[in-house]
Amino acid sequence: MGRRELKAVVQDKYGSPDVLELRDIDKPVAKDDEVLIRVQAASVNAADWHFMRGMPYIARLALGLRKPKTKVRGGDVAGQVEAVGKDVKQFRPGDEVFAEVDTGSFAEFTRVSEDSLGLKPSNLTFEQAAAVPLAAVTALQGLRDKGQIKPGQKILIYGASGGVGTFAVQLAKSFGADVTGVCSTKKVDMVRSIGADQVIDYTQEDFAQSGQRYDILFDLVGNRSLSDCRRALTPKGTLVLCGGEGGRWLGSVKLLTKALLLGPFVSQKLTAFLAKTKHEDLLVLKELIEAGRVTPVIDRTYPLREAPEAIRYLEGRQVQGKIVITV
Repeated sequence: MGRRELKAVVQDKYGSPDVLELRDIDKPVAKDDEVLIRVQAASVNAADWHFMRGMPYIARLALGLRKPKTKVRGGDVAGQVEAVGKDVKQFRPGDEVFAEVDTGSFAEFTRVSEDSLGLKPSNLTFEQAAAVPLAAVTALQGLRDKGQIKPGQKILIYGASGGVGTFAVQLAKSFGADVTGVCSTKKVDMVRSIGADQVIDYTQEDFAQSGQRYDILFDLVGNRSLSDCRRALTPKGTLVLCGGEGGRWLGSVKLLTKALLLGPFVSQKLTAFLAKTKHEDLLVLKELIEAGRVTPVIDRTYPLREAPEAIRYLEGRQVQGKIVITV
């Protein structure tokens, strides 16, 4: 019959990393259109911090008002297909896959819809593949779909050293753009090493005051005013807002709302989005990774039992690239 329980990192209430516990839960069962994955590795995203803390508070309308609806943390996963539902057509047991899940990935098993799953790039380990889904899909959709990136354009990536930013730098280069990354002093060399043509150390220079104008500004931080961002754009440039910390009540909602309200009245394109991982985009990323044009940047790796420490490290804002959890 096999085991009916599994180890997972679970939270029953909002709070610091101390609310996360490794304990036994029931093993999930794949629905008709789902795949059951034996998890080999997962990775940490800013979303995991927001879920853990329940912040900004407005997000609790979706996450759960008093406690999280989804108790197992983690979204990104890489592993092997354990079982498939009766309607699944593209995958079979034994396949090596990667995905973003909404049922939690800091666990020995998880389940995911076939539409959010892809075959793992053949040249990546499970640990590397787990670093890809949410961050790389966000970078891809932000640049390709929202930014409408074209060869030869000048692109500014604000937050170039983080999970999304390190993929955005490489993807923008693969699209033929001239890429400038913004990061802190100790991360300059890394951002340059992954292909940025120019790197701005924000502790030494303000991109909004430099006089340089960009065709696309991909803002992954969300702590600059709309006027600062627009000042760094060409008259027909595009601002792509994605995430950011903001305040504890509304997060970056205030900035995003301002951009959407102002957008129709200015020549620049002001846009905001939340990424949604799709099979088709994972296939695009698989091809780019196997061609050697994109490679995950991994800062640290932690075992499953140390997932709270991994998120604590993320909170310290020192991460370069991604943090991976091995299972």
